[in-house]
Amino acid sequence: MLQRNPDPDWWRQAIIYQIYPRSFCDSNGDGIGDLKGITSKVPYLASLGIDAVWLSPFYPSGLKDGGYDVSDYRDVDPRIGRLEDFDELVSALAEVDIKIMVDIVPNHSSDEHVWFQDALKAGKGSKERERYIFRDGLGPNKDIPPTDWQCAFGGPSWSPSGCNDGQWYYHMFDSSQPDWNWDNPEVHEDFLTTLRFWADRGVSGFRIDVAHALVKDFNGDLPNWEEMNRIREKKLRNGNKHITHPYMDRDEVQEVYKEWRKVFEEYNPPLFAVAECWVAPDRKPLYASSEGLGQAFSFDIMLCNYNAKEYRDCIVQSLKDSEEAGSSTTWVLSNHDEPRHITRYGLPDVPNAGYPEFDDAFNEYKRSKFTDPPVDVATGLRRARAATLMILALPGSTYIYQGEELGLPEVIEIPDEQRQDPHFHRTKGECLGRDGCRVPLPWNSSAKNLGFGSGKLPHLPQPAWMKNYSANLQEYESDSTLNFYRKTLDIRKELQCAEELEWVDNEGCDENVLHFSRPGGWEIIMNAGKKAVPLPKGRQIIVSSGEIKEGMLDGETTAWLLVE
Repeated sequence: MLQRNPDPDWWRQAIIYQIYPRSFCDSNGDGIGDLKGITSKVPYLASLGIDAVWLSPFYPSGLKDGGYDVSDYRDVDPRIGRLEDFDELVSALAEVDIKIMVDIVPNHSSDEHVWFQDALKAGKGSKERERYIFRDGLGPNKDIPPTDWQCAFGGPSWSPSGCNDGQWYYHMFDSSQPDWNWDNPEVHEDFLTTLRFWADRGVSGFRIDVAHALVKDFNGDLPNWEEMNRIREKKLRNGNKHITHPYMDRDEVQEVYKEWRKVFEEYNPPLFAVAECWVAPDRKPLYASSEGLGQAFSFDIMLCNYNAKEYRDCIVQSLKDSEEAGSSTTWVLSNHDEPRHITRYGLPDVPNAGYPEFDDAFNEYKRSKFTDPPVDVATGLRRARAATLMILALPGSTYIYQGEELGLPEVIEIPDEQRQDPHFHRTKGECLGRDGCRVPLPWNSSAKNLGFGSGKLPHLPQPAWMKNYSANLQEYESDSTLNFYRKTLDIRKELQCAEELEWVDNEGCDENVLHFSRPGGWEIIMNAGKKAVPLPKGRQIIVSSGEIKEGMLDGETTAWLLVE
């Protein structure tokens, strides 16, 4: 096992950089990013000043859902590399003191997984089928799905086994992603083996996909889809443990994570994990508990409009949740599942219901294809830099998604025939899907494929305008977004200390201003409005996201200040 940094709390205020491997860097010219490509960019990653890399799935996959349909949890997709390449990447990152996290996808597998293929072959009533969720269909011919439930990507959540046995299998997402049956001890043991497998190869932590939905209760009379949605809304709003849902945020899922915690504690320092859990605020501490995963994503700040009051309310609640769990909170503005925040901030405010997988208002962005009204990219970038500087000053860890340090907007103009996201296809284009934030990165404005790879065209098309955001163009521009990130992260390492925050209430101050202080004598002031506001007296400017003239903080700008 590789040696790790002995600090058990390294993750509490870490900067973690998410890499979507297929779109980061292509070393062999086949149009798909790979592990060797990531290794070649380790000097770039080190220059950012990050603490860890989180790799989205790189496992063998049918690629029906961007790698989140895993067919083998303990190997590398040959299109992305080999296990030896993974080991080389871990070593290269360790040399520059960057840790590595990997995605674990425990809610479902690929339909190509050997256990699912075994289940189909073994037939009804077999022990192989007990690893997944199979049920008899309804009606005299059993040709009606067991329930009328819909999957997150659109369409029915049950698909026929195809074995002429009247059975259907359940999938929360695409039909290529059958859900595991977590009532089965074999499933438990296999995932414990997977966790140890990657930990023994030097992994320091895990991001847990759909962490809130593993355990399911499909016994007895099941509610119809309309009633399911009512239960879901109550559960998300209230979080009351007495509100039970067949598969969302059930108490029993915490027993799974207590098992995992025992594995985490086998290592020195202990492993940690962060839960992707779309749950009510009072339920997040369960996932972030030191007896469970250790940390839970707080997506609330990503769902906020660009508004000082919304940000403050979100920060207060998120810090309260993490304190209750004994954990640290997480801050994230973009990831592989949502439109890039530069584009979101360049659109008029759209209220969010808090659960974007099913939220019509949020997906209105996607249905309009971001053209009605058009995106104001300049406003989006200005707001994005201000919001980034604000969250980087908060106690807790910050997750950065590849390309946001280049100021990349969402790629909108992908031809329908080149889109890959099952969300797009299952809704027949009603939802634009997530391909726009997964387009390969531009490394070099004058190179073939913008430096992503020297051979085939990238697996998703790069529009011509993307060259203007290339890393090579930003490398030596002092005010580029790339160097803004580098400078800010470097300063943050010097300033970030105790996980405390104190609000500064300036009497008579503009309601668009957010102002707080951190231990060590530094303050953060964000002007989310349009008009410039005066900076407080007796402060020295450390860094700002935009221009500061004659003691006035421009609109849509954030500054870090040192109390003199």
